Amino acid sequence: MDLDKLRKRIDDLDVELVRLLNERAQVVEEIGKLKNKGGGQIYAPDREKQVFERIKAANKGPLPDKCLIAVWRELMSGSFFLERPLRIGYLGPGGSFSHTAAMLKFGQSVEYEPLTDIRAIFDEVSKGHCDLGVVPIENTTGGGVIETLDAFIDSDVHVCNEVMMAIHHNLLANCPFEKIEKIYSKPEIFAQCRNWLSATFKEAKTIPVASSARAAQMAAQEEGAAAIGSIIAAELYGLKVVCENVEDIANNTTRFFVIAKEDARPTGDDKTAIVFSTGHKAGALADVLDVFKSYKINLTNIESRPSKKRAWEYYFFMDFVGHRTDANAIKALEESRGHCLQLSVLGSFPRANELLE
Repeated sequence: MDLDKLRKRIDDLDVELVRLLNERAQVVEEIGKLKNKGGGQIYAPDREKQVFERIKAANKGPLPDKCLIAVWRELMSGSFFLERPLRIGYLGPGGSFSHTAAMLKFGQSVEYEPLTDIRAIFDEVSKGHCDLGVVPIENTTGGGVIETLDAFIDSDVHVCNEVMMAIHHNLLANCPFEKIEKIYSKPEIFAQCRNWLSATFKEAKTIPVASSARAAQMAAQEEGAAAIGSIIAAELYGLKVVCENVEDIANNTTRFFVIAKEDARPTGDDKTAIVFSTGHKAGALADVLDVFKSYKINLTNIESRPSKKRAWEYYFFMDFVGHRTDANAIKALEESRGHCLQLSVLGSFPRANELLE
């Protein structure tokens, strides 16, 4: 076949694809009616995971799985719009890494709500003003995100999914490198660029702010100011990228939690997040960890925060492999409560097996 005939074949296939996609959308509308009548969840993380796994299993090439998943992610975003537009809160303003993670996860057809701080995201989800929230929980360089951990302690929201995103930090400014007198960014971002900053800037003052996007806003308005943030933030706020990829570790990754009023149903490949506190006595934490070891449950993360209620008592945040409804998880959680002052399940959710970029 010559070029014209091949292009005609593509045109015909495109028309057929549009017809099939709209046929699929009609089924989505019927599902939306049933969900709205029965009060079902619009966003179902377990169903999302099943769809993606089925698409990958059906793919025989030559398109890579990553390409098809991106297409289906946008299809699902459009499906949310047809059923009932989702409202998703993130740490704003626009252009923050949380904003990018939210858009990579949920696509272009949902509503995004920029919020001033992480606590506000929890509050808006708790009140039902936002259906979902996207919050950073830990970074491979900087560790746990304190604001998010603290917000979980006295909130009634649950973790329903997780997102893993590659993070690249950039120095953004509208003045020459040697004229930079102050640099704005989040404290966690400064921690992820500590070595580069100490080696590159001897005099410039680092000033912590609520988000990297807010840092870009401020740098754009002040002489001699710079920000560390994303290339998207540079484009949004009219800044130049002075230095790219200033993070200390090349494979810098942030894990985000998707928070909601309910967690997710089992998929067979899940994780569970819990928070607990123990008495101030020798071996209290070890007693809890031994319970999970005895039930052969793999722990994937543990962080601690001071209780702020009693001196020298701590809250421990822990993730483990498995769903809270698994038989061994039920037994482990029940037995662990005997060693804790309190223990709460923050939620079970599908394990993220891909890195969004």
